[in-house]
Amino acid sequence: MPGPDVRADDNVHGEMSTEPTATVHSGVEAKTERKLTVLETHGYILGRTIGSGSYATVKVAASDRHNCQVAIKIISKFQAPGDYLKKFLPREIEVVKGLKHENLIRFLQAIETTHRVYIVMEYAENGSLLDIIRKDQHIDESRGRRWFKQLVEAVDYCHERGVVHRDIKCENLLMDHGLNIKLSDFGFARGHMKPKNGVFSLSETFCGSYAYASPEILKGVPYRPQDSDIWSMGVVLYAIVYGRLPFDDTNYTQLLKQVQNKVSFPREPKVSTECRKLIVKILAPLKIRAKIPQILSDPWVNPSQATKDEELDAHPDKAESSKEEIKSVNIGTVTFDRKLEEVK
Repeated sequence: MPGPDVRADDNVHGEMSTEPTATVHSGVEAKTERKLTVLETHGYILGRTIGSGSYATVKVAASDRHNCQVAIKIISKFQAPGDYLKKFLPREIEVVKGLKHENLIRFLQAIETTHRVYIVMEYAENGSLLDIIRKDQHIDESRGRRWFKQLVEAVDYCHERGVVHRDIKCENLLMDHGLNIKLSDFGFARGHMKPKNGVFSLSETFCGSYAYASPEILKGVPYRPQDSDIWSMGVVLYAIVYGRLPFDDTNYTQLLKQVQNKVSFPREPKVSTECRKLIVKILAPLKIRAKIPQILSDPWVNPSQATKDEELDAHPDKAESSKEEIKSVNIGTVTFDRKLEEVK
């Protein structure tokens, strides 16, 4: 499909503003000042390209309005598929407008013109989690625990508000100046997915990346996207601590077999038993797959809670006063204990 036409009133920085501009008269000839681009009229000066795809480019921009650098996703209406422009893009903008969490890339503004759509968002200056894994080969458990917990808390925030991401992967986990996780790219996200009368809505759009896709997505059956988001987080955790993906996505038939078997672990690098147990809980069949409350209270994610539980075991007299707290932490975890004995 041909790219957008470049006309006299258009340039690579976006469509020109139609607002009148001043003219400078010098003798007989009149010299017209350069018209501002649409982005410039909104206070954005484009800089270098930091990402590009078949129909979108992401650039860094200086923002007068926000007094900082921002990232601007520039989508060509000429090159983007029709269903993306009509369905997924409007849905993405609607979803991200209502989200505000320290571990989510913050949406700032959307600008639409004849030829393009611009999405202005927070700029994460330290690249992606994938960049760090490639550089360091794998992530130590101390850093991995912090980043994984930030991811789980961000996804929990989304799910509590009826938003499912559906494309969680290392490439979409960006790093801010303080090396904190920022979940990004809500292009496949859906809102209004809160359960009604205890019944969850199912998705039939099989989106995301094969390597991070849950068994139910790969089977092509309607699925509960909250559970599939959790599976994808398990793949991310495996990639963090092992520096590789748990499943080979080069062959679909083999991939489908792999995700339905118990996940296996390489000998190197050395990863704690607690971390491996958590990965098994997450990369599990749908009926016994861990839920977010279980993950957040897991001994590997929350060592302080594990220590607290040990202290209560040592001092039963304190257990009665903390009975309700213990109950809320341990709900649903006993089911997995027998199975996890196999993972050593």
